[in-house]
Amino acid sequence: MSRRAGRPTLSVDPQEQLRLLRRGAAEILLEEELQEKLRRAVATGTPLRIKAGFDPSAPDLHLGHTVLLQKMRQFQELGHEVIFLIGDFTGMIGDPTGRSETRRALSREEVLENARTYERQVFKVLDPERTTLERDDFRKRFAAQLPISIHEFLYPLVQGYDSVALRADVELGGTDQRFNLLVGRELQRAYGQEPQVVLTMPLLEGLDGVQKMSKSLDNFVAIDERPGEMFGKLMSIADPLMLRYYELLSDISPEELEGLRAALAAGRVNPRDAKARLAEELVARYHGAEAARGARAEFDRVFRGGGLPDEVERVELRWEQPRIRLPELLVAAGLAASRSEARRLISQGGVRLNGDRVVDPEHECQARGETLVQVGKRRFRRVAFGDATAPS
Repeated sequence: MSRRAGRPTLSVDPQEQLRLLRRGAAEILLEEELQEKLRRAVATGTPLRIKAGFDPSAPDLHLGHTVLLQKMRQFQELGHEVIFLIGDFTGMIGDPTGRSETRRALSREEVLENARTYERQVFKVLDPERTTLERDDFRKRFAAQLPISIHEFLYPLVQGYDSVALRADVELGGTDQRFNLLVGRELQRAYGQEPQVVLTMPLLEGLDGVQKMSKSLDNFVAIDERPGEMFGKLMSIADPLMLRYYELLSDISPEELEGLRAALAAGRVNPRDAKARLAEELVARYHGAEAARGARAEFDRVFRGGGLPDEVERVELRWEQPRIRLPELLVAAGLAASRSEARRLISQGGVRLNGDRVVDPEHECQARGETLVQVGKRRFRRVAFGDATAPS
């Protein structure tokens, strides 16, 4: 699978390119090498080849992924060729970096399905006409009995060999990928290639403000989420985290960001208004300006005025008993991962039935008709009960 890009027009000023590329980057190894590569690219009119690899270990891209994607888009806008590498083999291995326990291995079918989802979502950020999509065709190299020594089965070496195969000039990755990216440099040297420059980007904290954004930690904002859900999640982040999101996700200039930081510190700007501006910008990026305005209006109506969202997901639940315990209802409706989590939510006063708060974890509901269930400020379900003995 490959999507080839047309040759873009290079920016004429390598120093200006370097200044722009430094923004938000955690580290550039080595910056003088990147400067020379940019100078040579402009002099010869030959774009640099910019590589970033993504393991399709989960079906959706989230805002944490877009920190890298936006840097890739910046390289595109400066006239360089971007290669979005979907690591189907490395996705099955699993990257051990920073993990204290083994991640469940994915089947090839699961990885390929996730990869197809990535292909569809990535062009919400990258320019499809200027992007090359590649897979690490490790399996094909192995089947063809091409020279592969046993050390290539180790994750960093598999990832690094892709840099050799693609003749990458620059590779992007998160700060947790520093070692793997440097391995790519060494492998390129071993194959007689000019080593790639390594550019690392910070890891984006999830909604909890502590751990990096991750589907497995349920602290993520997926770029395919409904506009209202995305807006609401972004409005839930803590005030200090908001500035971090502005820095890594927003198009705001460094000067504007410093002005906003000072205005927040002096009390001239309400943090809620600043968050709403950020949320509207990001929803507009992935869903369009009209959807973003609608999401902001819905948020104001629901969470300031006590109304309901325009769309509430409806869940049909077949239940043979006349009543159902509230914790079981929350789990069945997809509003809690377990009955213990449901009981905690209820005890904390975060659950409403048809608008009324319920704080008794032993509460039982009538299992008939339709019930509006709300957890927290943002999560709603309409649960329609049916007879479990009736034919489906």
